[in-house]
Amino acid sequence: MRNLFKNYKMSLMLILSIVLGGAIGAILGPKAKVLEPFGQIFLNLMFTIIVPLVFFSVASAIANMSGVNRLGKIMITIILVFISTAVISGILAIIGSFLFNPTKGLDSGTIKNILSQGATDISKGTENISLSRQLVKTFTVGDFSELFSKNNMLQIIIFSVLFGASTALVGEKGEVVKKFIDAVTAIIMKIVNIIMYYAPIGLACYFASVIGQLGTQILQGYLKVFLLYLGLTIINYFMFFSIYAYISSGKEGFKAYWKNVISPTVTALATCSSAASIPINLEATKKIGVPKDIAETVIPLGVNTHKDGSVIGGVLKIVFLFGLFGKDINSLPILLSILAVGFLVGAVMGAIPGGGLIGEMLIISIYGFPIEALPIIAVISTIIDAPATVLNSTGNTVCAMLVSRFVDGKKWLREDLLKL
Repeated sequence: MRNLFKNYKMSLMLILSIVLGGAIGAILGPKAKVLEPFGQIFLNLMFTIIVPLVFFSVASAIANMSGVNRLGKIMITIILVFISTAVISGILAIIGSFLFNPTKGLDSGTIKNILSQGATDISKGTENISLSRQLVKTFTVGDFSELFSKNNMLQIIIFSVLFGASTALVGEKGEVVKKFIDAVTAIIMKIVNIIMYYAPIGLACYFASVIGQLGTQILQGYLKVFLLYLGLTIINYFMFFSIYAYISSGKEGFKAYWKNVISPTVTALATCSSAASIPINLEATKKIGVPKDIAETVIPLGVNTHKDGSVIGGVLKIVFLFGLFGKDINSLPILLSILAVGFLVGAVMGAIPGGGLIGEMLIISIYGFPIEALPIIAVISTIIDAPATVLNSTGNTVCAMLVSRFVDGKKWLREDLLKL
């Protein structure tokens, strides 16, 4: 019980601070706006660290990649399986959002006015810009100095990837730079940790101000998001993971998966960490019969680059903001963009230190929301943390089975069991 509290301590503190802030806001009403500066201090501290965090953490992650080209067929299969399951999770989240819209009934006009005070009108954006120009603006900037802006998140990420890849490709000459960016990344993450000590106070004050002006309707929105996420988790965990296990090796695969997946599930819930679940996942895949070289590649790699639960969370964050700001999602291009950004935020950003924060800033930057919306979606990360970890962790277990199926053929499980 003590370990459980330790693992969830920060999440519980943040949730309690939001509840406390909400209660203060509901009691004081519009007068709670006096607390807004204390919340803004927290936001500004996070905003000032975001650009160096993105550059150094992404560059460091890319520069330190090694051995990604090994195992040829296995690696290609892993990539295809990871992308396929993540996309399916994203589509499931979009369908769920249509059937059970978490922002339905919220006063989007009032919310937009409160969060957009002093910000550029988000209704202005790409309408008057040609597609070709918008593509250029989305992925690049015209001057190096423009990279030092939190409004150009995707452009910073692209430059960071190029920098990190180049550092790795120059070999020994890049070792000094690699050590430097590793060290700076560690320092920046420590700064983030220090700032997070103020987070309960900052978020409490921020939400007291927002709810004081808005009422308690946004809390209802969070409850709907959590319930929707819980429903999607149950569907993904029981139905889709069962389908994947069956595809991997029929009834035998189905039985082997459910016989051994409980331990990784409980570990993910207890630790709230996919990384902490690696040893249990490896043991589970061994008992299932997944070949050792596949298991020992899929499970560690999946912890960073395959997060079905986070993809669902990324989609719900985007849909939540669209609903809050009264933006329409009922068009194919918008839905495809939500799926793509949700995949990027959930699956790709997870491989980077501070990736959650980077992903949330990416959403705000791409869709032109005011930066004041950051804590609004950051709260979603906190409330869905436990079920998201379960999907992220156990999703790697069943993916190891799928990879075995496509690498070693239909009889991989039966042949392995015959050897035991």
